Amino acid sequence: MAGPLDGVKVVDLSRLAPGPFASMALGDLGAEVLLVEAPAGAIRGGAMGGGGSDEAAARRRAFNPLGRNKRSIVVDLRQPEGVEVVHALAAQADVFLEGFRPGVTDRLGVGYEAISKTNPRIVYASLSGYGQTGPYANMVGHDINYISVGGSLSMIGRPGQKPAVPQNTIADFAGGGLMTAFAIVSALYARTLTGRGQYLDMSMSDGVLYLLASQTGGVLAGGPPPRPGMPGLGGGSPHYTVYECADGKYLSIGSLEPQFWAALCRLSGREDMLDAEFDASKHAEFGAHLDAFFKTKTRDQWFAELRDVELCVAPVLDVAEALADEHQRARGMVVEVDDAVAGRVRQVGVGPKFSDTPGSVRSTAPAPGAHTDEVLRGLGYDAARIAALREKKVVG
Repeated sequence: MAGPLDGVKVVDLSRLAPGPFASMALGDLGAEVLLVEAPAGAIRGGAMGGGGSDEAAARRRAFNPLGRNKRSIVVDLRQPEGVEVVHALAAQADVFLEGFRPGVTDRLGVGYEAISKTNPRIVYASLSGYGQTGPYANMVGHDINYISVGGSLSMIGRPGQKPAVPQNTIADFAGGGLMTAFAIVSALYARTLTGRGQYLDMSMSDGVLYLLASQTGGVLAGGPPPRPGMPGLGGGSPHYTVYECADGKYLSIGSLEPQFWAALCRLSGREDMLDAEFDASKHAEFGAHLDAFFKTKTRDQWFAELRDVELCVAPVLDVAEALADEHQRARGMVVEVDDAVAGRVRQVGVGPKFSDTPGSVRSTAPAPGAHTDEVLRGLGYDAARIAALREKKVVG
């Protein structure tokens, strides 16, 4: 069964994780994604599992979902013939994705102005840390920098301690890759109405701040900025935080609503706190009580006992535990796919669930240039011309 993006053709020049995650999301939903990769020795970025033809490199690619459902062609954009190849690819594509610093693709001859002349219907997405304009546009950075500027890092941690650095999910994958995939699909829909493609200036720091829409509303209305340990959703309330259990693992509690607060009070034997949900003067005492209470059993014992009690509880799982969790398995969030070298491998499943046009994992990440000849033949290049391009190392 075809996915919802069946027939959409994507040319992906991105290297580091945010761009490949965006094209992975499109590919999972049926888009035909073609990686335009750099020649050997150039930065591959690690997003697809690394270059190389040895078995170890092949196994890394097999288990790296960022390269799945894609084909690969190696093109040297420093040579005019390489630029011609990319324009020929763009002429047949719906989407063009790049993740270089501002101005790089223009200098290479594959920027939006050049590509849109080749294909006015192209949806061209540039994904960068700070966007194409503004005082920070040419600054280098990584996820930690983008969540700093975007306001997210200041909210993470414990009161009186330095901000806790999370893994690179907020800017790279949510504010960057996922936001870009959403924007691309939206632009494709707009094209059905206007007949025209357009340029998407995607900034990871913009994406981070956009994810904080709810928090920005309060601040723009004159309220204080969110800080670690604030009451409510900041972890500073006894009914919305994590508790250590007897085995050193953690349980999360989210008993915000009155009925859940009441269940937490009764469960822990502190019915005297029933009327103290909004009495911050009693929260420290109740929190200390809950600290001791939850240390009386292991995390999994507590979850088995409380999972059917309506007080909003969940075990704090690491990634390995999450992948093995019965609910994630039941939801199809771990799938198996065949790989020519590694055999049957497991990967994370497809997040969005469609009733009629479900997404799927159809192939593992390709070796760099695995489809070069096939793609060039599809552009009308004959064997002699392909051989000449290979001889000049324009393609690989």
